[in-house]
Amino acid sequence: MGESKDYVSRCEELGNIHISEEVLAAIAAAATLEVEGVNCLSANLGSDLVELLGKKNLTKGIRVQMEEEKVRVDLSVLMNYGYTIPEVGHAVQESVKNAVESMTGLEVCAVNVTVSGISFEKAEQ
Repeated sequence: MGESKDYVSRCEELGNIHISEEVLAAIAAAATLEVEGVNCLSANLGSDLVELLGKKNLTKGIRVQMEEEKVRVDLSVLMNYGYTIPEVGHAVQESVKNAVESMTGLEVCAVNVTVSGISFEKAEQ
């Protein structure tokens, strides 16, 4: 049985364009992982449950919602040790906003970043 997917729809001159929320989450994930200081996306409780049930979620730690024709992105990351949290958080917000807006033409109203942990690099021996 297929899962129900949510789509963002835009009416254009030649017809409708439907963009899956999973696509928006994937764009946000790629933009987040490009930011220096971000180690990885961090799973939230909902994603953990999905993984426990045996379904792989490639955009764990990201939730996309539409609010009055605008996109809101909530994401959770692990940062690398030694980076300034507010600077990396702001860079993630800008990167995600720019990527989503440039690739979809949709307006982003908010990018909420949660730093759920710090990753310490292992010293090579």
